[in-house]
Amino acid sequence: MIRVAVITGGHHFNVVAFHQLFRNMAGMDAYIQHMADFVNSSPEARAGYDVLVFYTHLKRELVDIGPPPGQQDTVQSVMESLGNRPQGIVMLHHALLCFPTWQVWDEIVGINNRQLTHYAHHEAIPLQIVDTQHPITTGLENWTITDETYGMSNAEGDNNHVLLTTPHPKSMRTIAWTRQHKASRIFCLQLGDDPVAWRDENFSKLLKRGIEWVAH
Repeated sequence: MIRVAVITGGHHFNVVAFHQLFRNMAGMDAYIQHMADFVNSSPEARAGYDVLVFYTHLKRELVDIGPPPGQQDTVQSVMESLGNRPQGIVMLHHALLCFPTWQVWDEIVGINNRQLTHYAHHEAIPLQIVDTQHPITTGLENWTITDETYGMSNAEGDNNHVLLTTPHPKSMRTIAWTRQHKASRIFCLQLGDDPVAWRDENFSKLLKRGIEWVAH
């Protein structure tokens, strides 16, 4: 059983459908929690997860929620410690845009300029599998998903292994990729805006495999 912390905050979402997405994943023990609750957990509790799935859209440090007594960690200090242990990390949808001025987030995502230029909801996005042999994408075929597009820089560079792309004119070209951040495997997936996407069988399969892959 893979223990997964699903970290939210900074963006609304359909709670029932989001919980159902992870409940339907066999072999996953998922704990959906706000960033404040994750950071204010003990270091031992944070280290107890095999994988961290970020679905947060926070733009800055949580300055209005103080730490519990004896807790010295901050959001930034905890985020900067990511990769110090081989704990898998998944960056899901708007998590790619989180903390836009933080270098550590650039390094985890693998994009230096994460400025969003435009977006569009409920677009039919044709997806093309670049690496058909990777454990995350093996057996999948090109398909079209209804989801939100992001206009932003692509994930390129030697440390980014691109798995999915799209020719959609309103979207960044790179849709899913893997990389390494210190000791952590990273899986980045631009998809996943709402229940329409979550109910897509290929999307849920892709996300589940991504979690499994970063967890080794």
